[in-house]
Amino acid sequence: MDFDVVSPGVPLRAAADLAREAQDLGFSGLWFPEAGRTAYLGCAAAATVAEDLDIGTAIAVAFPRSPMVTAQVAWELADATGGRFLLGLGTQVKAHNERRFSVRPFEHPGPRMRDYVLALRAIWRAFQGEEPLAFDGEFYAFDLLPPFFSPGPIQNPDVPVYVAGVNRWMARMAGEVCDGFHVHPFHSEQYLREVIRPAIEEGAALAGRDPSAVKLACPVFAIVGDTEEERAGLRQMVKTQIAFYGSTRTYRPVFEMHGWEDTTDRLREHQARGDFGAMAAEVTDEMLEVYAVEAGWDGIADAILDRYHGLVDRVFSYFAAGAWRASPEAAERWREVARRIRAA
Repeated sequence: MDFDVVSPGVPLRAAADLAREAQDLGFSGLWFPEAGRTAYLGCAAAATVAEDLDIGTAIAVAFPRSPMVTAQVAWELADATGGRFLLGLGTQVKAHNERRFSVRPFEHPGPRMRDYVLALRAIWRAFQGEEPLAFDGEFYAFDLLPPFFSPGPIQNPDVPVYVAGVNRWMARMAGEVCDGFHVHPFHSEQYLREVIRPAIEEGAALAGRDPSAVKLACPVFAIVGDTEEERAGLRQMVKTQIAFYGSTRTYRPVFEMHGWEDTTDRLREHQARGDFGAMAAEVTDEMLEVYAVEAGWDGIADAILDRYHGLVDRVFSYFAAGAWRASPEAAERWREVARRIRAA
């Protein structure tokens, strides 16, 4: 099983150093999220310095960019990494699309993402010279690519496309047309086994594909430390993050599966009042046992393996990079964790 790490949102000039550190510590891959910083620029900086590290977006927001724009950027990154670039895409929610990116109207995000992925494939085939550009989908259409505007063929044209999702529809679509699925950080083992994996298998069956061709990349809330003081700060960070995610109606089923049906409504009420402390307080220790992995340093690798080995293909720590950058001792501890997980 691959063991990756997610960038903590470092400035662009620090992205290359982060990649070197991740590679030196034995991680399999480095994922760049798109929050306050763009995901693609971090990938570009990392791609030039870490030759043994997979580099990916986790995730880049799709709809504010034309598939042609995304295809061009991903093509260059695939070329620069020698085929180690993993394109992770997400829809984002309605409010951010319409009010932060001015993507209006925000409708049918699942079918639109499916069309987006198919458009990327068609554009890449045209870049590679395999066929003329002639894509006419439900949401996108492309039929103009003069030679001057084509980047031309590369040695690694099969860019893996991962999509992020929470519900069955998106997981089924990933099984049908994608190379991978980004599990949402807010998940449980039961939700993976009973919702996500069966939906991916269903989509793969519809397309006549082997479900194992669709790789699952899964972020882990790892609460690790040998003392109560070490773990207490991480517990609060995880509670805050779960509360943030759980306040979105789309993620309600992850609570409902475990009998916490009303939690999303309470979180939204606190959020409307701006009471973020009350939001975090709604996430109980019982919930942490379901949605996070907690152990001492000697046991965290086994705890992650016990939950995820054979269930997903890649796991990545949500907070590891921030910890190792703050402490050389933590860096060496994460090195051992990465070694043990990858060895499994």
